[in-house]
This record gives sequence, C-alpha cells and structure tokens, in this order.
Amino acid sequence: MSSVKVVADENQNVLFISENNPEYGWIFVEQIATQIENGWLRNVRRKARIMGKVSDLQELGYTTDSDLPGKIIVKESFTPFNLENPDRDLKIAGSTGIICRVDDQAIYRQTFYTSNENLQDELIPHTNTLEIKEVMNAQKAINSLNISKVSTSVEL
Repeated sequence: MSSVKVVADENQNVLFISENNPEYGWIFVEQIATQIENGWLRNVRRKARIMGKVSDLQELGYTTDSDLPGKIIVKESFTPFNLENPDRDLKIAGSTGIICRVDDQAIYRQTFYTSNENLQDELIPHTNTLEIKEVMNAQKAINSLNISKVSTSVEL
C-alpha cells in the first residue's frame, strides 16, 4: 500500500471551499491500495475527501503530494451515506452501469481517510454477478461490432 497523498485539481488547487458555507471546505487525498474482493486481487487508486473548517485546513499548509499518515478505507453499506442524494454513493460494477446488489438490496460505497492504521475495509460481496457478466459480454460484443465497422470503412 502506498502513502496517502494530497492531490490538486487541474488548476493546482488543493483547498476547495463550500459554495453553501464558505467557512467550510475540503481537500482530496489519494492512495494506491491492494484490494482483494470476491477472490480477485488488484491494485486500485482510492480517493477520499477530508472536510473541515477552511481555517483549520489552511493551517495545515498542505500542498500537492503532501504525505499524510494513515490510509484510505472503503465502507460499504445497505444504508445510503447521504439520505438527500442516496444515488450518489451506489456501488456500480465498473463501466456497466449495473448497481451491485445482494438479492434486491443495493450496496452503497464510500471511501474515507483515516489515520487509524487498524481500521479495515468493510466490504459487502454482491450476488448479482451473472447480471454483471451478461452486461459486460454484451458491451464487448457491441464494441467489437463498432471496431469491425471502423476497420471495414477504413479499408474502403
């Protein structure tokens, strides 16, 4: 697992200020983590947001690539993290657009930065694997048809 680093946007901004209340803001952090889910190991880029008072965040003096102690963990739940906008944290299977579920119950997923190295991911394995595979296969078939059409039109 790599260290947690502060990241900036394309304009090199590190601190973001809330439009609703300029007294509060956030910074983004990211980390490359080794994740094992449903028996598959992969390295993933995790991002999280650290929120607080703007004055407190400014006092820390973070710049792009500042290292933070700790790690970014994933929490999954059957309860939305944001009741006003529950769809925001739905766990989606890659680029399929399919919501990961256990039976008919949607899984919600969010990442959190923590300085507590003992905290672990709280993952919920989904049970709609067959549905996800079917959509992935259909997407591959469509992509291969599109590639065939491009190849054919180029040869003409």
